[in-house]
Amino acid sequence: MNAPAYLDLHRTLSEDIDAELTAALVRLGPASSAVRRAVAALLEHRTFRHPLSVLPLLVHGTETGEAAPAVPISAVHLLWWTSACYLDDLADGKGASGPAGLTGDEALLASVLTGTALPLQIIQAQPLPEQARGALLTELVNGWVLGIEGQIGDMRGDAGSATRGSVIETYRGKSGAPFGMITAMAAVFAGAPGGKVRLWREFGHVFGILWQLFNDQEDILSGRDEDLRNGTVTYLLAGALEDAAPGARARLLDLCAAARASRHARAELAHALREPVLLERYRADLGARRDEAHRILDDLGARGDYLPALRQLVDHSAGMLLTADIGAGLITTPAGARSRGAAARSGAAGVV
Repeated sequence: MNAPAYLDLHRTLSEDIDAELTAALVRLGPASSAVRRAVAALLEHRTFRHPLSVLPLLVHGTETGEAAPAVPISAVHLLWWTSACYLDDLADGKGASGPAGLTGDEALLASVLTGTALPLQIIQAQPLPEQARGALLTELVNGWVLGIEGQIGDMRGDAGSATRGSVIETYRGKSGAPFGMITAMAAVFAGAPGGKVRLWREFGHVFGILWQLFNDQEDILSGRDEDLRNGTVTYLLAGALEDAAPGARARLLDLCAAARASRHARAELAHALREPVLLERYRADLGARRDEAHRILDDLGARGDYLPALRQLVDHSAGMLLTADIGAGLITTPAGARSRGAAARSGAAGVV
């Protein structure tokens, strides 16, 4: 089977992206050897399963017919997410999993530099008109502000008051804003006019929400259940709570509270989130957002050799990974019967 076209593009230009990162470190100067080592260790430690640094390449290629000139923007994208993911791990209490050879404090300092100073330096190094450079800097600053706003909202998420709509607003910040930032930057770098830059930013917002919905599924499939362990209110969980009858909703909220410490509670909650009717709604919502992303590409008048790969990446991010668990009846089964059955199987929810 042939690899997706966007993966082929990433393989073609991945060495160039690495070279751009190396050049950024070299520009820090000989007096910054400790900083260079720390950032290099962080970059090596934080690897990504999906090469989403290909996204600005595809945007630039769609606009101009050439992807390679956007390599500096791909490097910015990679630096931003390396920093943001490490900071997210710290917020979730997983800071001990930092790079070997660095203390936690050193890794924290390196992550701040990785996401801010190095992207600024890459932008400053580009031979651009000052107006374009200013627009890129504005996108970077706004990406951080809106991304952190969304992340704080995520950390403060309350399952008891969450709805599908409130979670999507959070996703629009924590994931949509960073992707909107990078698609807008790629469009600016390509010389697109302001109206098209705004449309590319909106495309990135929609893509980022799709990617978060994709990532939420992967967390369950992996068995890590980090969202349940961290008390994160995901779109799937909010949907389950919205749709549940009062008794079942109370049971779900009890499981949410217990899931931080109880493996059994996490297993039961993950089981409940795979109820067929819930996943059918999830599939439909993924499809609607996929269609919205394609519609924005149509509005952009996007065309050319890179457009099929970009559409392919959209379709990949809208994939339905979870399969229904026919035995999951917590949402639709009378709460009392389900709760008694669950208790018989796993004991008290707070017991690991």
